[in-house]
Amino acid sequence: MTSPGPTEPPAAPLLECPFTQEDLPRLRMLVDQYADREGLPEPQRSDFIVAIDAVATNAITHAGGGGTLTLRRVDNHLECHIHDSGPGFTADVIPPRAPAIGDRGEGRGLWLARHITEYLKVSAGSIGAVVTLAMRLPH
Repeated sequence: MTSPGPTEPPAAPLLECPFTQEDLPRLRMLVDQYADREGLPEPQRSDFIVAIDAVATNAITHAGGGGTLTLRRVDNHLECHIHDSGPGFTADVIPPRAPAIGDRGEGRGLWLARHITEYLKVSAGSIGAVVTLAMRLPH
């Protein structure tokens, strides 16, 4: 019986940067540049940027005014992790249907991000929450 080989370390980040409200325009531009470089085509690239902006805005609004974005290429996906230092939350706060237009907008950004990306996962960080979202890259 052979033993399994060594596990692969996580992919090196393409981009890792802290952000606050003032950084959002630059963050969108950087993600666009890296996603383009990694081969994510339109309209998926624009969807990815919209989703990342929604999750980053959620971190700013509800979790201490900012966070850290890490962008990686993992297998055939472009994966983004947004880590905040807020109280944390679970995926069950994301509404199953789009909030109505007259609603306060609670959960709208996370709902949108979940629906326009390949996947969205919420997990606990050492402090706060980590939202992971990804888009499949073309072969």
